Amino acid sequence: MLVAAAVCPCPPLLVPEVAAGAAPELDAARDACLDAVGVLAASRPDLLVVVGPGDDRSAGTYPAGAHGSFRGIGVDLDVTLGETPRGAAARGRPLPQSLTVGAWLLGRARWAGAPVEGLLVAEREAAEECAEAGRSLARRVDRVALLVMGDGSACRTLKAPGYLDDRAAAFDVRATEALGSADLDALAALDATLAHELKAAGRAPWQMLGGAARDAGLAGRLLYEDAPYGVGYTVAAWS
Repeated sequence: MLVAAAVCPCPPLLVPEVAAGAAPELDAARDACLDAVGVLAASRPDLLVVVGPGDDRSAGTYPAGAHGSFRGIGVDLDVTLGETPRGAAARGRPLPQSLTVGAWLLGRARWAGAPVEGLLVAEREAAEECAEAGRSLARRVDRVALLVMGDGSACRTLKAPGYLDDRAAAFDVRATEALGSADLDALAALDATLAHELKAAGRAPWQMLGGAARDAGLAGRLLYEDAPYGVGYTVAAWS
């Protein structure tokens, strides 16, 4: 059963070493993410799964001890997903960006509460398939917690990565309200095609969370919402 969830954005800029001189601009978002991870720790899960969006080629599971890096964007910083199991063999495939940011966040929070795994969901995954994958996750062990990484639209301003789209603000409002109140029906109703057009990579992980939370009776709390750099960022905690 799902006992807690934290929803966090996954831009590399969340990492101060990546943001460099602009790091203070996301201090409030970082603090909110750490608070959300604290809710996960307080739930005393048997398993924590970090869920993030990515492309089809990278989709699938990533074991504890998988490595990620920010070297590809010019920062000499490596991270590990949870603790490497004793006697583990080769590293396997590297963590994709969203899970790398999630691994960094857990390291920042000094996570030691439960074993950690990663799961990358394809950004174009259908809503019902996301929900079913979430239901399967929730049945893994008695007490499952999720760290759900994902951004809202990237079209909130003229300088946003996806330029300005007049539909973006309304989409982010709906998504943020659903995440902040743990409204499972509203999450399920998010339009996958519109999310793709608005470059809202968080849609698939959010709908996976919605599936995992069915019958769990969790309440949501909004911790942060803003659109720095024209991208919608939401932080919420479910418990």
